[in-house]
Amino acid sequence: MNRTLPAALLSASLLAAPAFAFDINAMSPAEKEAFGAEVRAYLMENPQVIMDAVNSLEDRQAAAQAQTDVDMVKVNAKDIFDDPTSWVGGNPDGDITLVEFTDYRCGYCRKAVADVEKLLKTDGNIRFIIKEFPILGEASVASSRFAIAVRMLHGDAAYKGAHDALISHKGGINDASLTKIAKALDLDAGPILDKMEADEVTQVIARNHALAGRLQIGGTPTFVLGDRMLRGYVPFDGMQQLVAEARKD
Repeated sequence: MNRTLPAALLSASLLAAPAFAFDINAMSPAEKEAFGAEVRAYLMENPQVIMDAVNSLEDRQAAAQAQTDVDMVKVNAKDIFDDPTSWVGGNPDGDITLVEFTDYRCGYCRKAVADVEKLLKTDGNIRFIIKEFPILGEASVASSRFAIAVRMLHGDAAYKGAHDALISHKGGINDASLTKIAKALDLDAGPILDKMEADEVTQVIARNHALAGRLQIGGTPTFVLGDRMLRGYVPFDGMQQLVAEARKD
């Protein structure tokens, strides 16, 4: 006798019957035990059914998260795309915007730099925004404070130089190392170090953290591309494909 047959027939009957036709609570203990045994036997002989169910659940969850992301981006669009305290690079007049929430001490943020730079160069029509989002300790906060202070005192070009230096820096972050970075950029370190503790610098970081909270961002790098969010590192080929898809939307 094929032990999978009763369970299969029961499953088919449940699908065909009204929702109220099957009530496990109406079964006797013996019937419940027999039913459970048949279901278990069927699943043991057809384990792919479990994987199919898991995959279906994951697909539904991913679709729900994607729609939630779209809604969150729409509600927070002004703070994401039009914040004057965030550096804008790439093509400022590009037809699509890529936003990155980054931490200078994040290994995957460092890995993403080359991919993002290649994407901006090969595409040529992407507006790129950096959101300072330090979450990995005091060194991360100090690095972001330094970069923001540089931008406030010396403008966008100097900020990009500071950003590139910080994202590739392998040593500790302290006054000495930041002074060395400033000197390499032909900048006077003293005013920058003083500016780092200014309230307006603190406010930039606080606003970015508040925005990240509203967007349910808990890690770096996190990208916003058009109306979708990319949580984690995405290699060049994947990013290029996502840009193409975003342009079609």
